[in-house]
Amino acid sequence: MKLDYKPFDADNHYYEALDAFTRYQDKKMARRGVRVLRDGKRAYVLVADKVNHFIPNPTFDPVIVPGSVELMFRGEAPAGRAQVEPIHPEYQNRDSRIEVMDEQGLAAVLMFPTQAVGVEQALRHDPEATMHCIGAFNRWLEEDWGFSHQNRIFAAPLLSLADPDAALVELQSLLERGAMLIHMRPAPIPSVDGPRSFGHPANDPVWAAIAEAGVPVAFHLGDSGYLTYSAAWGGASEFEPFGKVDPLDQILVDDRAIYDTMASMITHGVFHRHPTLRVASIENGSDWVGILAKRLRKRANQYPAWFPEDPLEVLRNHVWVSPYYEEDLTKLAETIGVDKILFGSDWPHGEGLADPVSFTKDLTDFSDADVRKVMRDNVITYLGVEPEL
Repeated sequence: MKLDYKPFDADNHYYEALDAFTRYQDKKMARRGVRVLRDGKRAYVLVADKVNHFIPNPTFDPVIVPGSVELMFRGEAPAGRAQVEPIHPEYQNRDSRIEVMDEQGLAAVLMFPTQAVGVEQALRHDPEATMHCIGAFNRWLEEDWGFSHQNRIFAAPLLSLADPDAALVELQSLLERGAMLIHMRPAPIPSVDGPRSFGHPANDPVWAAIAEAGVPVAFHLGDSGYLTYSAAWGGASEFEPFGKVDPLDQILVDDRAIYDTMASMITHGVFHRHPTLRVASIENGSDWVGILAKRLRKRANQYPAWFPEDPLEVLRNHVWVSPYYEEDLTKLAETIGVDKILFGSDWPHGEGLADPVSFTKDLTDFSDADVRKVMRDNVITYLGVEPEL
């Protein structure tokens, strides 16, 4: 499908430098936070003084070839060993990335971490270390990628609600430094008082500040700690994306974290109390949307006092979704509206698309006007910023 405009990719990634967490981390926090150890050519990342296996090779050299396992993710080929290649400059350098974006025909991208989405879970027992490490990471991100590079690369800094007071301080700092969106982990919030919902009253000052600033929130796939449910069935208890795979783990966990996150946001009234808040689900798929919509409507009919607004309309008004390319996108459009679907390629990850704009191959049932919404206009509405191209 040839386009007469440049698409805006809602799901791009960088590969972190080895010092992404440590460059600005207080040395006194090293054993509670993040450390990097080397054994010859091999590097290991330790989080809370324990080797973190979320990324087996934190140097990212070699790294999986973009799109090399696409057919496996489509269910059209068996799983096997992925192709690897030496790391490219554009995976870690923003100016090189702009050049590649020009070759790909992209106007702009939302940029998310690769390794960092696996760190917060390992720090869940220590809110102070969590907040410090996230703040240090955000300073690295600002320095290496910028929060809005050439008005084309919009990198999302991390924010945790483990300590709402500290989160508010970090948020205000990020806004002053030009952050255009905020990245949160889709998972129960670990606090000193125990797990909390996103709708817990303690979080309201943060939500209020985000809503007032007009910046959106992205919930990107990562380690949400949901292998707890797998462990209850005899499976693994720690998330190792490139380790031994138990098919039951994937079926049990899959999109449960984002489903639960969005359920907590809606049923516990976050959007009702903060009606201008905009959030997006990135790289969590979209199959969960229909199930959540059905159950929200049923509960609203059964217990209308719980829902001051139609929860399905709340979902449609406040939540954007970047689906997996292999899913039923027509059904998703029927459920939340085509205006809330975001094109995301997951480039340069192996499970993503080698050519980001080839996402249009899965939009053949959409009109040209709707394809433009998915490929460009919707993410502009979500972000509230028009890209340079």
